[in-house]
Amino acid sequence: MPVALLALAIGGFGIGLTEFVIMGLLPEVADDFAVSETTAGYLISGYALSVAVGAIALTLALTRVPRKTALLGLMVLFILGNLISALAPSYGVMMTGRVVAALCHGAFFGIGSVVAAQLVAPDRKASAIAFMFGGLTLANVLGVPLGTFLGQAAGWRSTFWAITVIGVLAFVGIAALVPAARGAEAAGMSGTTSARSELAAFRSPQVWLSIVVTVLGYGGMFGGFTYIAFTLTEVSGFAAGAVPWLLVLFGVGLFVGNVWGGRAADRDLVRTLLAVLAALTVVLAAFALTAGSKPLTVVALLLMGGVGFATVPGLQMRVMHFASTAPTLASGANIAAFNVGNALGAWLGGVTLAAGLGYTSPLWAGAAITALGLVVLVVAAKAPGGELRAGVPVPAAVAA
Repeated sequence: MPVALLALAIGGFGIGLTEFVIMGLLPEVADDFAVSETTAGYLISGYALSVAVGAIALTLALTRVPRKTALLGLMVLFILGNLISALAPSYGVMMTGRVVAALCHGAFFGIGSVVAAQLVAPDRKASAIAFMFGGLTLANVLGVPLGTFLGQAAGWRSTFWAITVIGVLAFVGIAALVPAARGAEAAGMSGTTSARSELAAFRSPQVWLSIVVTVLGYGGMFGGFTYIAFTLTEVSGFAAGAVPWLLVLFGVGLFVGNVWGGRAADRDLVRTLLAVLAALTVVLAAFALTAGSKPLTVVALLLMGGVGFATVPGLQMRVMHFASTAPTLASGANIAAFNVGNALGAWLGGVTLAAGLGYTSPLWAGAAITALGLVVLVVAAKAPGGELRAGVPVPAAVAA
């Protein structure tokens, strides 16, 4: 893999850390700003909503900016947001920092996916995207536990200072390692498009179907995951102190699934997506049925992370393929779709809990959402022009 992908992965690591580490630091943040934990929790939901907004708005605004320049600008926004968070004198300023940092999230992964794909041969594009998202998965496996530990030991602000430094490293790496558009023009990688051409990509029904599959397929996993701590303690019988370590195991599954999913999607995109969505449906349902067993819960948690994140490279590649003439905005929109899926899964899981259906009900809800996503994918694959067969390269226009 090109060394430039490492710079993109470092950026992904920092962004993933910003998104998730706050979950382990909410008590400290709430105490420091003298707000309730519920109010502190808005720092999470506010971030998620800003990701969805930024994924569309900033990607569209940057359509005429060379992609390397756009990525550098987005990292400046990321550094600024985390710097504001580290220095925040009040809850309101802290929320501002979270929003500023979140705005770059979707656009970075959306534009970064296109850049990663254009750095490699056609048969390695999904693997290249998976490499970039590997930074995000490592943030869950290593970054969140270490960031939480640092925040608890040296104050929560120290974690955001550390993330700011990671942002600076990513900026330097992108500046030094990602090729400029001028050097890539001969390969058809000018790195700019018009807003009109980017929007025109949404005339394709397959682009919309791809986005719907992303919302449902990824939302299913998060439907089960959002309330997993309750399942682990109230159903499986684990002590509360064991939950962080079990979540690390889930993160290991994310990392392995991401790598495998990228390689499998390069070999056969449509069959890989069909297989992993079917497998995720089965895993979520099986988890719900066996959550009373600690050993089976450990296995199910690992599989849920692995199979769930194995969908990500393929889902991103599918939307880029069908928006091949102008993939950047569609790629960003698909990143927004991941976050919409998170919100949908969390909401539906909460509805089942509020209805008194028990602590395994979010897993059943997740299985149902994923199954619906699988149905949509089958319909999309059978529609005219919807099938992507093994050995068919992604059109060169994806790199345009």
